[in-house]
Amino acid sequence: MAYQESALLSGPLVRVDDRTPLSEGSFPSMLRLGASASIPSWIAVIGNYLPRQCGIATFTADLCNAIGEEYKRSQLLVVAVNDPESHYEYPSRVQFELVEGDSSSYEDAADFLNSSNVAMVSLQHEYGIYGGPSGSLILRLMRRLKMPVVTTLHTVLRQPDANQRIVMEEVAALSDRLIVMSKHSSQILQEVFHVPEEKIELIPHGVPELPIVDSKLYKAITGTEGNAVLLTLGLLSPNKGIERVIEALPHIVADHPEVVYVIVGATHPHIRRREGDQYRIQLQTLAKELGVERNVIFHNRFVSPEEMAQFVGSADIYITPYPHEAQAVSGTLAYALGAGKAIISTPYWHAAEVLADGRGVLVPFEDSSAIATAAIKLLDNEAACQAMRKRAYMYAREMVWNKVAASYMNTFVQACSERIANNTYRLESEFRKNTEQVVAHRPSSVPNGRPNRISAA
Repeated sequence: MAYQESALLSGPLVRVDDRTPLSEGSFPSMLRLGASASIPSWIAVIGNYLPRQCGIATFTADLCNAIGEEYKRSQLLVVAVNDPESHYEYPSRVQFELVEGDSSSYEDAADFLNSSNVAMVSLQHEYGIYGGPSGSLILRLMRRLKMPVVTTLHTVLRQPDANQRIVMEEVAALSDRLIVMSKHSSQILQEVFHVPEEKIELIPHGVPELPIVDSKLYKAITGTEGNAVLLTLGLLSPNKGIERVIEALPHIVADHPEVVYVIVGATHPHIRRREGDQYRIQLQTLAKELGVERNVIFHNRFVSPEEMAQFVGSADIYITPYPHEAQAVSGTLAYALGAGKAIISTPYWHAAEVLADGRGVLVPFEDSSAIATAAIKLLDNEAACQAMRKRAYMYAREMVWNKVAASYMNTFVQACSERIANNTYRLESEFRKNTEQVVAHRPSSVPNGRPNRISAA
């Protein structure tokens, strides 16, 4: 357990529980937004955080930055999750470091939040980032929290195992609202986990506000000038399907020898601890065996936001070749949409939804021939490629971070308001019930409960 003291967090404890009646005016950490709503002035966000190298860390940082930019009077603190034997140089926004496998750390984190002037919690949920079977230790924290919780679900499984089902059902029960990033995830929550539709909010994965530009402008920066660039970006692991793209390259290069396939990303830290760089070595060996090693470029590092914009900007075609459909969201796919890229993808859940209506090309899982055919068609038809890029870019205008931040804040306000209303209603009901019981059992003020009869003179 580690945390930083902050003078900004001093102030009376605000608890929403069975003992404390709340009205909107009783929240010291709520700011007036209008006649009928308030925004929380202190929000705690729980999840991975940069400089930890993972997609959720990037998402959490981007979300905090976007909310902070749009709502400058609303302050954010972060409870960051540390993986085993790791320590990071976090920014000052990180006020508490949660140890992934230490059960007491989760209880300490809850006590820290309960004793701080925090109006609500935004929890980033992914089974693999919290300790215990299927990340069950996060429940220890959630059970102790006294303020509203809005949980963003980064993975929603249609066929969960027993532990995953138990964890998700309790996460849902302990959350005031659940945020998902696709209609498919919302349907699964309702059908598989029986979550009421009114408890679910659909908010897309955020993307930066980027101009749609010619890829040539970035190729000199990324060292791919004069090439047609296929790109895959993200932490490297065997469940990304990258070998299928390498297998497609001989067919693509036969028609377009100027093509290079750029693979950007460090090996996932969990994979690297177990296996080292074995998967990357296998990919390099495969490229050599197929005679396309000169057409494959590896950038073995976790890139900064600036570098990400440059690499995505240099791409002519972005490819996400995941081998399985159970991928609830892909941050890099969202980014490519936001940059207005031509995209080839397998039809995992997120891709099937956002690439519909000609915003990308969907190819079957594990089908390198289909990837080759799709890439060649796009490279051969500049007009079709440009039309696809425009459709993707226009679709992603609703995904830019300032709009996503507004949707999150609206959900936060609703969660806080409903918690206040529910507690007020419950306390009023209890007051009425207690009053009725007192009246019913109050002793009569006259002897034997009967009035004296006074005869007229």
